[in-house]
Amino acid sequence: MPAQKSSVSSLQTARRGGSREAIADAAERLFLARGFGAVSMDELAAAAGVARRTLYNQFATKEEIFREMLLRVSRQLEHAFPPGIETQGDVDDVLRIIARIILDLHKNPEYLGFLRMVVADSRQFPWIAKEFAAIMDPQTERLTRYLAHLTDLGILNCRNPTLAAHQLMGVFNELSLWPWMMNRKSIPIPAEEVIDETIRMFLQHYRGPKSKKRANNGA
Repeated sequence: MPAQKSSVSSLQTARRGGSREAIADAAERLFLARGFGAVSMDELAAAAGVARRTLYNQFATKEEIFREMLLRVSRQLEHAFPPGIETQGDVDDVLRIIARIILDLHKNPEYLGFLRMVVADSRQFPWIAKEFAAIMDPQTERLTRYLAHLTDLGILNCRNPTLAAHQLMGVFNELSLWPWMMNRKSIPIPAEEVIDETIRMFLQHYRGPKSKKRANNGA
């Protein structure tokens, strides 16, 4: 008998989890298509194929559903930027890895759609932009810490590592993200060429004395 109760409990838990996933999936479709403010809880329940009561058992408000979507984006970023990237070679190698990760993110339709929704809805709902920034900022801060660490070692010379991090990401955003956001064609340049030229330009400006000496000795 206890085993039967355990089985029933497990089945109920699985159903609740399935409902939660179905609701989050429906929210992703509707929010990205129409915007956060234009979708009602009743429409979310219908799109998820669950009763209104089930919807409210899982999420008390539409804001909670949005935060569930934020968790998904956060997991995508954690998967894209795994621990230990900073140790995978010298500064040239690491910056190239980071650049490829950024450009790959810009090819992810779910990530891009979510970003477009945040931009569109944040004027009416400022908290959306604030909470989205809270999951994005740690990755920028991580790059900033990496550049600051290399500056301490004399490999780079970034007087303002935060500015340097934003400069590096800004180049990739300008070439591959913003054209998509603005519904215009991106410049037809191969990704590897974008990476090579951007990293070369960045290091020409920020390469530190130790790194320059090493490069000269190897020449």
